[in-house]
This record gives sequence, C-alpha cells and structure tokens, in this order.
Amino acid sequence: MFDSYLENTLRYFPEKCINCRRCTQVCPHGVFAEGKDRAKLVRLSGCMECGACAGNCPVQAIEVQSGVGCAWAMINAALRGKDMDSCECSCGGSESSCCGGETKEDPYSKGP
Repeated sequence: MFDSYLENTLRYFPEKCINCRRCTQVCPHGVFAEGKDRAKLVRLSGCMECGACAGNCPVQAIEVQSGVGCAWAMINAALRGKDMDSCECSCGGSESSCCGGETKEDPYSKGP
C-alpha cells in the first residue's frame, strides 16, 4: 500500500546533501536511507508528498510540493469527515482533476 505513489513532485539534489540524516529521520515511509557520503533516495514510489524531508533539509537538497499529493488528500478527507475509499473527490478539483468526476459542494464553505 505504501509503495503506490508512482508520480510525485519530490526532487532530490544529492550534490547539495551534507549527510545530516534529517530526511531519513522524519520521512514516515522510508523514502530516504543513510548513505556513506550523502542520503540515498531508495523508495521514490513511497513518497506521499508530506514535505517533512524538504522542510527539515538545512541545505535545500530536497524539494517537494507538499499539499498536492496523497498526504494532502488524506488530511483534507479527514477534516471534511470523508472516507478516502468512498470515491468522493477529496481534492476539491474539477471534472478533469485527479478524481475524474464532479466535485460535490463543500458543506463547510457556506456561512451560517
């Protein structure tokens, strides 16, 4: 299950890495592993784009657009009280979005 994110925005620049190991410590899916001279990107398909690695890299050797991937969809679904397996679009996108269907009106977007 955790190895199903085939497309993501993670970009790693190993030439910038100072081997501080922060990415290996904060990544919830083991995308990075400790290396002799620098971190190794070992499970790109495990990246859920949470942004923990990029946010903790002191030399910007990692870039990721957090808020666009699976982590964002899961958090958004939880906040809206939706089930990720219900086939309801939790990304808030249009018909051409990742969900491929119409989005339902957000009950929280209206005022009282």
